[in-house]
Amino acid sequence: MRKIGHGPFLGTLLCGLLISGPASANTAQRKDIQAFIQRLATDHNFKREELNQLFEQVKLQPEIIDAMNRPYEAKPWYQYRPIFVTRARMEEGADFLRRNHTALQRAEAKYGVPAEIITAILGVETRYGRYHGKYRVADSLATLGFDYPRRSKFFLSELEQFLLLSREEHFDPLAITGSYAGAMGKPQFIASSYRQYAVDFDGDGVRDLLDNSSDAIGSVANYLARHGWQRNRPVAVRVRAGKGAPKEMGELKKPATPIKQWQRRGYQPEHAIADDLKAELIVLENRDKPEYWLGLQNFYTITRYNHSELYAMAVYQLSQGIKRQYQAAADQQ
Repeated sequence: MRKIGHGPFLGTLLCGLLISGPASANTAQRKDIQAFIQRLATDHNFKREELNQLFEQVKLQPEIIDAMNRPYEAKPWYQYRPIFVTRARMEEGADFLRRNHTALQRAEAKYGVPAEIITAILGVETRYGRYHGKYRVADSLATLGFDYPRRSKFFLSELEQFLLLSREEHFDPLAITGSYAGAMGKPQFIASSYRQYAVDFDGDGVRDLLDNSSDAIGSVANYLARHGWQRNRPVAVRVRAGKGAPKEMGELKKPATPIKQWQRRGYQPEHAIADDLKAELIVLENRDKPEYWLGLQNFYTITRYNHSELYAMAVYQLSQGIKRQYQAAADQQ
């Protein structure tokens, strides 16, 4: 884990200053940043001089805002799916499942989340821990908090959470890299989720989502369980749609309509499923004609990880591919 000893915040911060690059010009002198520093000092007992030294090293990067304005989830399904649901990622997922079988089975037993779902989330997020992101989390959150008005409140809150997390977990706030949105580690948790849902799943006394696969596995399972995952329940079912079906996805909703009512409306599941389960219609854009699914509670739970039906469907379909690859390899042994 990227941590510097077990000393106070100042110790990790000074180490970070020694290894970081040149400072952005007068970043810490901005009035809004000074107001933020003052609030943290008042509310959380941070030392102003430490935060001033930190923000002198933070770099506000316009390219981070550019990335926020063109997310993958803005793509149509036929362009989004090939990024994540690939044979290579399925095979890598099956290998990850084999190598981490004990931790995954323990997480499934404790939290009720299938091993392949946990694995698929790690596969979509970071290719099973291979890619953590290229931006310093402090830079991402500061850029979006101070220079992205549309979501400034959220990202300033996450920046606050990140500094609290750095103090609690004793790591260098200038050394942690992640996504352009400030998510970090193998499961790409934002700071508030890290503080609230990360677990020490291997019992070594540290909640390490940066480098520890066992902790990442347990934390993903805990997150999904806390957001409503239903043990031994399905995720989604593809349906055949009749005339009058919508061509585009509407607002993503929590499942509220029983499958039997969807059947009466002309949506017929392609395989048997309990008709009293509640679901919502998922419309995926393909090149020729839309693809229709009914997403159940567990599908909706995956969207609590990333509020996108494309993301949830990619996780689900990748998980099924991982499961097939894993079982095929087991059958050959």
